[in-house]
Amino acid sequence: MSVRGFLLSTVIGCAMFAPSFARAQQQFDPAQARERMMTRMKEQMGASDDEWKVLSPKIEKVMTVQRETRGGGFGGFGGGGRRGGGGGGGDQQPTTETGKASADLRTALENKDAPADDIAKKLAAYREARDKGRAQLQAAQKELKEILTQRQEAVLVNMGMLE
Repeated sequence: MSVRGFLLSTVIGCAMFAPSFARAQQQFDPAQARERMMTRMKEQMGASDDEWKVLSPKIEKVMTVQRETRGGGFGGFGGGGRRGGGGGGGDQQPTTETGKASADLRTALENKDAPADDIAKKLAAYREARDKGRAQLQAAQKELKEILTQRQEAVLVNMGMLE
């Protein structure tokens, strides 16, 4: 096969698969993905329905605080977005204290003429927000650990939900 023939077949192949790939991307539902993840977690933990009624709100609280304290805190499910992470769109604004402090610091750093004291203030605010978020996460994790069996705790540690 000639190079030209190879390129033509590659272009045609890509054109054939692009619509199905686009449909798959459009059909992604964050709520369904979260529900599947929670179902898998329940199964891995071996939690009964009654246990899950108690566990799931505490697990969701840990997940929410983790999401808010990581990567900029733009809210929503998943991640992506600009440097600093979080959020799906380029025009999306941060929704958490950590995210706002991260965005403020990033804005100061993008200004090459920003005074050092301005950067120091933004950095201190970011660290304070991050530390506050970490404390909230530790409290939520402690509350969750208090009601877990040893196996359930190990599953959540292995999943990165607990330390």
